[in-house]
Amino acid sequence: MPEFEGQLRPVGRVALIVSRYNEVVTEKLLLGAKACCARAGIAEENVCTVRVPGAFELGAASLAAARSGRYAAIVALGAVIRGETPHFEFVAEETSRQLGNVVLATGVPVGFGLLTTEDLAQATARAGGAAGNKGEEACEAAIRAADVIRQLREAR
Repeated sequence: MPEFEGQLRPVGRVALIVSRYNEVVTEKLLLGAKACCARAGIAEENVCTVRVPGAFELGAASLAAARSGRYAAIVALGAVIRGETPHFEFVAEETSRQLGNVVLATGVPVGFGLLTTEDLAQATARAGGAAGNKGEEACEAAIRAADVIRQLREAR
């Protein structure tokens, strides 16, 4: 039986959908995702950055990108930091659901780079700090998923 595993290599165009809310964190996630694209050998002209107002809008923009047929992979980048109200739970849960639905509806992989943290320190640690860069990790997952999908489609 054949075995398939996605590699970190050029897969075509990649859309990086990034929330402007909590920009001090999301810009670092974006830098990590761009670094991953470069490491994968994806040319800059094949990496599109799409900015949305907040995390909640990541789902709609990711769906539009996936339906366009222009992208092999999408990376959703945002940061939802717990506050004093239950708003955190609503945004985090609904955004997660929306992003999962994009994958199921279109077959285009979406790298999940949505941080859900208790405070800014935790978010900063995950955006290039002590806990790594989750934007880079989400991008790598999306590229590897796009590559394995391509392998499966081309398998004989």
